[in-house]
Amino acid sequence: MSALVPLLVTLPLLGAAVALIFGRQRRIQVGVSLVTLTATLVIAAVLLASINATGAPIAVSVGGWPIPFGIILYVDRLAALLVVVSSIVLLAVLLFSVGQGAADNDDDTPVSIFHPSYLILAAGIFNAFIAGDLFNLYVGFEILLVASYVLITLGSTESRIRAGVVYIVVSLVSSILFLAAIAAIYGALGTVNIVQLSERMTELPQETQLVLHLMLLLAFSIKAAVFPLSFWLPDSYPTAPAPVTAVFAGLLTKVGVYAIIRTETDIFQNNDVNTLLLIVALATMIVGVLGAVAQAELKRILSFTLVSHIGYMIFGLAIATPAAVGATIYYIVHHIVVQTTLFLAVGLVERRAGSTSILKVKGMMRAAPLIAVLYFIPAINLGGLPPFSGFIGKYALFDAAADEGTPLMYVLIVAGIITSLLTLYALMRAWNLSFWREESENEGDGESESDARIAYLGDAPAADTQTRKRVIPRIMTATTAGMVAVTVALTVFAGPLYELCADIGQSLLQPVTIADLEQEAG
Repeated sequence: MSALVPLLVTLPLLGAAVALIFGRQRRIQVGVSLVTLTATLVIAAVLLASINATGAPIAVSVGGWPIPFGIILYVDRLAALLVVVSSIVLLAVLLFSVGQGAADNDDDTPVSIFHPSYLILAAGIFNAFIAGDLFNLYVGFEILLVASYVLITLGSTESRIRAGVVYIVVSLVSSILFLAAIAAIYGALGTVNIVQLSERMTELPQETQLVLHLMLLLAFSIKAAVFPLSFWLPDSYPTAPAPVTAVFAGLLTKVGVYAIIRTETDIFQNNDVNTLLLIVALATMIVGVLGAVAQAELKRILSFTLVSHIGYMIFGLAIATPAAVGATIYYIVHHIVVQTTLFLAVGLVERRAGSTSILKVKGMMRAAPLIAVLYFIPAINLGGLPPFSGFIGKYALFDAAADEGTPLMYVLIVAGIITSLLTLYALMRAWNLSFWREESENEGDGESESDARIAYLGDAPAADTQTRKRVIPRIMTATTAGMVAVTVALTVFAGPLYELCADIGQSLLQPVTIADLEQEAG
């Protein structure tokens, strides 16, 4: 099985090279991308099944260097699960983009650039998930940065270039902080291997540990869009093409959250900043959802809810019990799939109505009832209505917090419930105005009652944005419907999935030693 691990990174990189060579052959590029991501999904699923059956992670020393001196690729159940989920999302968004590119003649996503960049993005995501040392994790982030900048500026419009500049500057600041933290850690301990760091970190004074800990958290919190370091996200993501926005929203912030999980569970188990994380989680949830309520554009609403739900993940991680960490893993899987699906559904709304402003879009229920359903199901799931996976994940987090029983935990539970209700309000208000409100309400001399109730949103960013209506290819609708089915599957198969996540939570809080790593690699 160890021979399969490097393929998770090398296959997308090789696929990107082949796609670049055939830059003028659209069908070949599409075929290469589909085959590459499908093969990656199969490999990741095989690795997950094998690791889950044996309970033993797989470690690979690249180039045959002895552990811990070489580059270590480390695949445990958490890494394998996230690679599987990411592969599903990347494959679905790729199919969506193929339909969009064919219908629009690749005006928004030039195929010769899109496919190589997309596969490089996939390689960066997978590399980050299976990195066994901090520097390789840094390399994964840099691969992501390069590819995501190309993708976010596709089409070269003014708004996309502006958003891309903000994105690249913020990402570079995060990367500099991360690199400085790596240098400081290596200078203090003589290694950047994550397992070896967990053994040696206790040799340092508590004050030094805290400084290194906060440096890593600061760098990763920018990438995860944790408040107050989330200011860049709502203005960056909505400007990109619909497929790019979907994959960014679903995956990129989760790579930052994953890095925080590794930091807290593997490196700094004995250095407690959980109270700080709880306060940050509280602020992230509340500020994010209040931002969503104040928006009049669907992509911006979803971008702010994305920020607020990062707060749930930080909340679960800060509780720092096996049950809470397991619930966090489940919630990450849920959020990757549901958030991506919602952005794909909004992409369909934009093509059908020519806008994503809830002040402009009307009558979609009668004009496009299928799109209404494809938006509604993941929306109520994200809002946390039972029996969907959003409710299961939040309930598990609240239950783990209640077991701790501290006043701050109860404050977070109340904040989580309020955030969930406001998320549901923001998404259902958008659904009501865009799908239930009829076009006839604007006819006549006066302002309709529903328009008067939302007049205060007229000054919200992008409230008056209007584009041309476009044909929706069947593959785009089918892909979105497939992702909605996956969101429902998270509920139908919640039992075994949650059991797997609970096992992951339990194992993450059990330290791995260099001897274990050598045995796994041997």
